[in-house]
Amino acid sequence: MLRKAVVAFFVLTASRVFADDAATRPAWWGSPAANGGKCCENLAEVRDNIDRVDRDLVRLMAERQSYVGEAGRFKKDPAAVSDPGRVDAVIAKVRAGAATQGLDPTVAEKTFRAMIAAFEDFERAEWTARHAEPAK
Repeated sequence: MLRKAVVAFFVLTASRVFADDAATRPAWWGSPAANGGKCCENLAEVRDNIDRVDRDLVRLMAERQSYVGEAGRFKKDPAAVSDPGRVDAVIAKVRAGAATQGLDPTVAEKTFRAMIAAFEDFERAEWTARHAEPAK
């Protein structure tokens, strides 16, 4: 019975806390650390900066996609798109670069593996579309 009362109290308290306006709620711990301690005083600032970085990432992914499409020109068939040795080399470089940039290497590796898999699918589809029989 006591356990249920404690759980109920936690749920009620948590629901009130999380219902607060995230933009003005004070941080639960610590002081700003991002951007040399210049950001972030509230969650809205954090989200604005994440959105800004996401826009940059999408722009860079679009640029990467244009080169992935070019790579297909040099492949004899869709099966040639996958190159495990190249993936391993890219991941090794990404992990090393992440460590020097203050990014968790495991986060970088997981992100790049997912991105590479998606771009391989894109490249195979591009290859197939460019080699399709013309409609009669």
